[in-house]
Amino acid sequence: MKILHNPRCRKSREGLKILEDSGQEFEIVDYLNQPLTKKEIEELLSKLNIDAIELVRTNEAVWKEKYRGKDLNRDEIVAAMEQNPKLIERPIVIVGKRAVVGRPPEKILEIL
Repeated sequence: MKILHNPRCRKSREGLKILEDSGQEFEIVDYLNQPLTKKEIEELLSKLNIDAIELVRTNEAVWKEKYRGKDLNRDEIVAAMEQNPKLIERPIVIVGKRAVVGRPPEKILEIL
């Protein structure tokens, strides 16, 4: 089990606490300092079973400045997340072939 975590994000910290309280072993991935590759983002989208745009934090300044209003295809959206990891929604918990975005953090309980 892994959590894609941003320690500066309150929701991500709440998600981490849920995992800690579960007593299960897990790995913390600070994806801002260990950015995901295009392949990893594609695998994550598959595990989440969502479209690329659903993983994007569209209220982030970088999205608004560089991408908002543009007609981007899936590859371009994935490339944007690869180049700007801050755009990736958080926290995300991955268990085997499944994953869940912890928004709200209680959604993490669905995958435990």
